[in-house]
Amino acid sequence: MENFSLILAIVVVTALAFDFTNGFHDTANAMATTISTGALKPKVAVAMSAVLNLVGAFLSVEVANTISKGLVDESGIRPEVIFAALVGAILWNLLTWLVGLPSSSSHALMGGLIGATIASAGMGAVHGDVLVTKVLIPAIAAPIVAGLAAMLATRLSYSLGKKADGKAAAKGFRTGQIASAGLVSLAHGTNDAQKTMGIITLALVAGGAVAPDSDPPTWVILSAGLAIALGTYLGGWRIIRTMGKGLTDLQPQQGFAAQTSAATVILASSHLGFSLSTTHSVSGSVMGAGIGRKGGVVRWSTATRMFVAWGLTLPAAALVGALAESVTDLGDWGTGVVLVFLIASSAAIWKISRREVVDASNVNDTDGEPAGVVTTAIAAVTPPPAGTVTDGLTATIPAPAAATASTEPAAPPAAAV
Repeated sequence: MENFSLILAIVVVTALAFDFTNGFHDTANAMATTISTGALKPKVAVAMSAVLNLVGAFLSVEVANTISKGLVDESGIRPEVIFAALVGAILWNLLTWLVGLPSSSSHALMGGLIGATIASAGMGAVHGDVLVTKVLIPAIAAPIVAGLAAMLATRLSYSLGKKADGKAAAKGFRTGQIASAGLVSLAHGTNDAQKTMGIITLALVAGGAVAPDSDPPTWVILSAGLAIALGTYLGGWRIIRTMGKGLTDLQPQQGFAAQTSAATVILASSHLGFSLSTTHSVSGSVMGAGIGRKGGVVRWSTATRMFVAWGLTLPAAALVGALAESVTDLGDWGTGVVLVFLIASSAAIWKISRREVVDASNVNDTDGEPAGVVTTAIAAVTPPPAGTVTDGLTATIPAPAAATASTEPAAPPAAAV
């Protein structure tokens, strides 16, 4: 540790700051459906998720090794490059959190690292085969696989629960949903906390603090786990609202199916060393669960905005990372300028977010967006429930007239004979 320089310390602190934003940005992945269906109270849900994120951080280092050893050439990386990459990732996380879009923190980190590496050492320093096989292909496959699995699981859940008592079934699925939410949180810690471990280990190798091809030191695993757990506990309420209420309206059966499917995909990818986006997996499973319920509707305009954010994540973070690297390349004062810019931008985004506060008290207080064309068409041909009158229609059979008092004086009773 005698080579632990000031720039290396800055990189480690910035990496933990990214891990913190990853935590509150991705809380929705584990707990949005649990909160929206009422299975757990908001504060209890995020506390449970935080603890399991910390536990998950200690289960594996395969994903960390993919980032620290596989994605870019270690020999061409300086600590300043890692710092520039983290700047791009943090700013993208904060911007998407501000507008409530569940984008991928993983891809933000990858994009920042790729952009900064190219700006520093050229295209040859990025291992394209690893990028394609362990990042891009899983990014496309994960939401599709998780969505199909959740759709089938949702249909199976409703099919098996047809003969069960409605209230008892809902209670049982809520209990199962709590268990599956815990599994997603564990999987998130196993997958996402490792990404910060990998980036810190890469910085330590670049700064000469540890030997090349080293696994993450224990203190790196612990600090990354604590940072993501703290961020998770504070809760990314804006994204929880979008994930839990903005994409579709979930019932307990759907929430259970969505979270179980997502957790299975994430844990499998972690075991294989794929740097998978938990956001993509959970979002895909939520949409699949929405489609899987008869009469369920996915709000595709919200989904479209989310897809656009997914597509922009890698290039946007890469562009910011490359620009930040160009400035840090000017010397220590350039690194200082980038650090000040990061702090000022983060403070500005936080201040803007205070104009409309979303927290545990109002996370479910939303009417969603207006119904789309398909939803409106379905509603138009569906007869209204008995006893109701649809807006804009008038009754064709008038109600019986109420008896009214006569304005003429009552006739006297006939005289008795």
